[in-house]
Amino acid sequence: MPLNREDKRAIVAKISAKVERAQTIVLAEYRGISVSDLNNLRAKACEQQVYLRVLKNTLARRAVMGTPFSLLAEHMTGPLIYSISDDAIPAAKVIYDFSKTTDKLEIKAGFYNDKVINKADVQALASIPSREELLAKLLGVMQAPVSGFACALALLVKKQAA
Repeated sequence: MPLNREDKRAIVAKISAKVERAQTIVLAEYRGISVSDLNNLRAKACEQQVYLRVLKNTLARRAVMGTPFSLLAEHMTGPLIYSISDDAIPAAKVIYDFSKTTDKLEIKAGFYNDKVINKADVQALASIPSREELLAKLLGVMQAPVSGFACALALLVKKQAA
């Protein structure tokens, strides 16, 4: 059933709201993917707070019009799935990780840091650790001197007690 104008306006408004907050958009061609695989991809995207949708390209072009993401318009051809995230890494990571499991999902392009990026750049972006991983590493580095000092004091107390 075709969409009427009001439905199209609502879709464009919803996408535009997501794009306004987005840092990264990744486009991938999804020819031949089964429904169950697509549902798995959607579930992984939801876990990572990534907006993942199959959209009509004309509606997606209208949604990005007037934003820096409008540079992606020339890549919006064919059956595409759009991955949009507020954080820089998750949109690329979800698509790239899934593309490793199937050859039917092909990364076409992306947009990050005010420029269009190609497949290799999307892969590089996806390989960066997430914010949570980086914070955990930083916390470990910050705790190392304190825990080392505590261990040294414990050994000193043991040595004096013996």
